[in-house]
Amino acid sequence: MSEASAVPQGPSAGSPAPAAPQNLLAQMEEMIAALNADLVQLDADLQAPPPHGGGGQAL
Repeated sequence: MSEASAVPQGPSAGSPAPAAPQNLLAQMEEMIAALNADLVQLDADLQAPPPHGGGGQAL
């Protein structure tokens, strides 16, 4: 099954159609900014050293 068939498309995707292309562009920019912030936080979480203490893996 392709990704295109799994993702709803068009105005029936859960939100009304944008009034103007500029509105759609603004929505896309907001979504990309939010995604970028999430990726920055995920990168920081992955780069942080693991916590020291009990419950870790024994080698």
